[in-house]
Amino acid sequence: MASSQQQQQQQSTRTNSFRNPAAAPNSTGPQLRSSSGRYRYASRDESEMSDIMSTADFPVSGEFLNPYTVHIPPTPDNQPMNFSGPTAPQQASQQFVSSAIFTGGYNAITRGHIMEKHPEHGQQLLTGPSTCGVRGCDQLAMRDEQGNEIHPCECGFSICKECFIDAVSNGGICPGCKEVYKEEEEEDDERETESKTKALTPTSGASAATTTATAKADPRRLGSRKNTMIVKQSEFDHAQWLFETKGTYGYGNAHWPPNDYNFGPDADPPAFNERSKRPLARKSSIPAAIISPYRFLVLFRMVVLVLFLMWRVTNPNRDAVWLWGMSVACEIWFAFSWLLDQLPKLVPVNRHTDLEALKERFEKPGPNNPKGRSDLPGVDLFVSTADPEKEPPLVTANTILSILAAEYPVEKTACYLSDDGGALLTFEALAEAASFAQTWVPFCRKHVIEPRNPETYFALRGDPTKNKSRPDFVKDRRRVKREYDEFKVRINGLPEAIRRRSDAYNAHEEIKAKRAQIESGRDVTEPLNIPKATWMSDGTHWPGTWTVTSSEHGRGDHAGIIQVMLAPPSSDPILGTPDTSTIIDTTGIDTRLPMLVYVSREKRPGYDHNKKAGAMNALVRASAIMSNGAFILNLDCDHYIYNALAIREAMCFMMDRTGDQICYVQFPQRFEGIDPNDRYANHNSVFFDVNMRALDGIQGPVYVGTGCCFRRTALYGFDPPRVKDRGCCGGGRKKTSKTKSIEDDDVELQLLPKRFGNSAGFAASVPVAEFQGRPLAEQGAKNGRPPGALLAPREPLDATTVAEAIHVISCFYEGKTEWGQRVGWIYGSVTEDVVTGFRMHNRGWRSIYCVTKVDAFHGTAPINLTDRLHQVLRWATGSVEIFFSRNNALFANTRLKFLQRIAYLNVGVYPFTSIFLVVYCFLPALSLFTGEFIVQTLSTTFLVYLFVITLTLCLLAVLEIRWSGITLDEWWRNEQFWLIGGTSAHLVAVLQGLLKVVAGIDISFTLTSKAAGDEQDVYADLYIVKWSALMIPPITIMLTNLIAIAVAVSREIYSEVPRWSQLLGGVFFSFWVLCHLYPFAKGLMGRKGRAPTIVFVWAGLLAIIISLLWVSLRNPSGANNIGGGFQFP
Repeated sequence: MASSQQQQQQQSTRTNSFRNPAAAPNSTGPQLRSSSGRYRYASRDESEMSDIMSTADFPVSGEFLNPYTVHIPPTPDNQPMNFSGPTAPQQASQQFVSSAIFTGGYNAITRGHIMEKHPEHGQQLLTGPSTCGVRGCDQLAMRDEQGNEIHPCECGFSICKECFIDAVSNGGICPGCKEVYKEEEEEDDERETESKTKALTPTSGASAATTTATAKADPRRLGSRKNTMIVKQSEFDHAQWLFETKGTYGYGNAHWPPNDYNFGPDADPPAFNERSKRPLARKSSIPAAIISPYRFLVLFRMVVLVLFLMWRVTNPNRDAVWLWGMSVACEIWFAFSWLLDQLPKLVPVNRHTDLEALKERFEKPGPNNPKGRSDLPGVDLFVSTADPEKEPPLVTANTILSILAAEYPVEKTACYLSDDGGALLTFEALAEAASFAQTWVPFCRKHVIEPRNPETYFALRGDPTKNKSRPDFVKDRRRVKREYDEFKVRINGLPEAIRRRSDAYNAHEEIKAKRAQIESGRDVTEPLNIPKATWMSDGTHWPGTWTVTSSEHGRGDHAGIIQVMLAPPSSDPILGTPDTSTIIDTTGIDTRLPMLVYVSREKRPGYDHNKKAGAMNALVRASAIMSNGAFILNLDCDHYIYNALAIREAMCFMMDRTGDQICYVQFPQRFEGIDPNDRYANHNSVFFDVNMRALDGIQGPVYVGTGCCFRRTALYGFDPPRVKDRGCCGGGRKKTSKTKSIEDDDVELQLLPKRFGNSAGFAASVPVAEFQGRPLAEQGAKNGRPPGALLAPREPLDATTVAEAIHVISCFYEGKTEWGQRVGWIYGSVTEDVVTGFRMHNRGWRSIYCVTKVDAFHGTAPINLTDRLHQVLRWATGSVEIFFSRNNALFANTRLKFLQRIAYLNVGVYPFTSIFLVVYCFLPALSLFTGEFIVQTLSTTFLVYLFVITLTLCLLAVLEIRWSGITLDEWWRNEQFWLIGGTSAHLVAVLQGLLKVVAGIDISFTLTSKAAGDEQDVYADLYIVKWSALMIPPITIMLTNLIAIAVAVSREIYSEVPRWSQLLGGVFFSFWVLCHLYPFAKGLMGRKGRAPTIVFVWAGLLAIIISLLWVSLRNPSGANNIGGGFQFP
């Protein structure tokens, strides 16, 4: 108990309450020289620890005498103070936010723990020789973003940031002239109005309706945006636009005719010089020469299937009715399943974007925008991770670096990392990534690097100097490559560094406790109860998950954590200057970095945290408080931005004339590290290039969990503007109804706390996000915003804002709200992505499928057979849960289009095909064992039907390959794994789903490992055989068919009257099954046939059982047949 009190006293010396960010400890005590070369004052615990380590018999290396430093870079955004924008106290508050880690939660005080920052590892150092004028302080004086020294007082006294904060907290008296600091006068009326209307958001107890009403009066204000005047919308000439663009209206795009209009021999085409008037996106239909035969074949095959099934029902096999009945039931279900899969493919489309038009419309300098600031809306990027062991920090760091280097306005970009495991390893890896970004991002901008994931870029083969014009590229690349190698060493060494640091601090605590025990005269043999804590670099306990789990420091029990690694940047570019101390020459290159935030939501026992969906909803709320981007792009930790213009591609759809009806833009998933043959169909080419492209022609693709750009208000559960209600099943007369706006309905404002929770700050952000996401009014949008409304600079973050963000990520915040039910990611399914997208489509929103020329994102996929089966099992289990829930497409309302309803119905139905598929795979073997067949005789009618059905299937595949761009090999691999997954994972998913529905047994899944198996062989994981019970059904099917072929051939050879036609039919279908299972059999063999022993054991056991069952069931009486008179004893 005494040691616990001592620990609290020690931590209180390093902890400041968020309510008084200026209260910093006095600089007294022994000095320690940091690794950056400057002196800093050590705390009492550090000096005491140095004394104890020097005298105690304890084997600790000297590196622990100087505390380990988290490398949070002193970027130009979070160090200097600029008096041209916010006042000095506001800048000081923002610097406090960017240098403190905030913690809090249920029944806990929100606190800000100051973290030290040192410009190490090649970071840009601040220039200027002036130091602080306060006696006894050797820190550098405050400077602005260009490195010029600034003076808070008119006397010109030089002062550092820490001393200025102390002076302000002690009455605001200048240490030089002893006069009170004067507030800087505003330069214009707009800034004066902004300062008057600005108010800190209360953390609790405030009325959300009142705050939202304030935001309602100024809907364009984004917490960080200045107030602007509303411009009256001008009338838009639709006919003139159609004539000028030669287009027709579409959803979020315009459709260009394939041929140009003919204006006659004497007429000139209309002038079209202003690119800003062109639509930002357009769609093109599949050529009629491909899509018309495709639709005809679909209709023709439907008719043939109906006729075939009618013939099969009316022509039973009297000799084997049981075999005939099972086959007919399976064939009817297969026809129904094929129909559900095929109907949504009838209207595929292609889409194209115009990035130049986007730039001209939103970023072109003009009289109202002389500096050429961007009028694009803000985008918040979410990266989610949960376990640093299965999701390596280096992979996550590379994803973060690709985001920070993306080609989107820096001041409009904010990146949030959700660490649902609360691991210190992830936290410090992110700090290292923020440090290395200071070098990597300017390098990418200077030399137009693609891709902007350093691991992928430096691994590219070929000439790196291709298309590079700058003469210093080779030198810069060599230097950055060396820095990246050191960065990897630091990341990979973090686990050991954290362990050694924690061991040293824990040993120090034990020594102190033992000394206190001796001095108090207690029994020295009494064991000490000292927790094995995980320590941060500044000598304080990590508030998240400890390596050795303890109370309030476990994976499911820790405080909420927010750390602003990189503060919001300034609105104007900060160009680099010639500086020999930097890694590369950044002269003329914008050196700003986007806002970067570490978030770990609070977790406590007894609360349902709802896995990934709950973590994403926590990010939605925290980002709404801190940056409130109108759009949200979510990525998995192993999916990085491969195309730096990907965000702009999404904005082309969202900011187009009818873009306000789009809820999200889904990008296809592309994978790296897949074996060249794609043995287990990891690329999912048929799904991403056929099914998803076809859905884009109806109401939009389904949401697949990553690589998706959301409209924030669509996630909030609001209906789209101008929603269309249809009749039953999508038919009937369309009725357009105008959706109620949250800005005009006071009743909605009163309901916001019940829907979103008791955060007044969050409620105020809702109408702001809705306004920012609107297209421009001057382009003909019916619900547009005036141009230039988003040009105002961002306000700096303050401690109160971050404290409010801590409040909204607490474990109790979602209680009695609609989070997870109607708002945000939907709970209750392991495939929360599909359910979330379904809810949006069901409210009348539509989505867009954006296939870019250069892949937008790249990720990794499991190439190991067992991992792949477990991944498919999780997806199929989620589909079964959807089928048995209210999210079943059968219960959708009339806003969901008919073919879209069919597609979602197929999502919930497809796992049940496995029941019929397993039965059908055993039918050839049963036919060979019994000598019977599914039909009475192999008649000409049956063979003709079989031939036509197979031929139409092949022709449809060829046409799908033509309009989708996939290859025949990819199509065949998909067919093979459809049977592999259907006979293993899908079958188990159905059983698990039924257990959950009937018995209430919840199924939990583990994360798919993203770690590489062998750096020397990227495909080493492909040959690793991990035994799983999912392998038993396919193995049984293979052995049964192989044994059946051998038995049938032997029987016909020794038979007096052989029936080769029956044998031929059974062998053909068995061969069809075995061809589909070939990749599975190859995977079981491992590398060079090194299959595990259990595979042979199961194979032999199943072979014996199947053989004995056949002999027992047949029980032949004569000696002419195989088996003689064998009988079981």
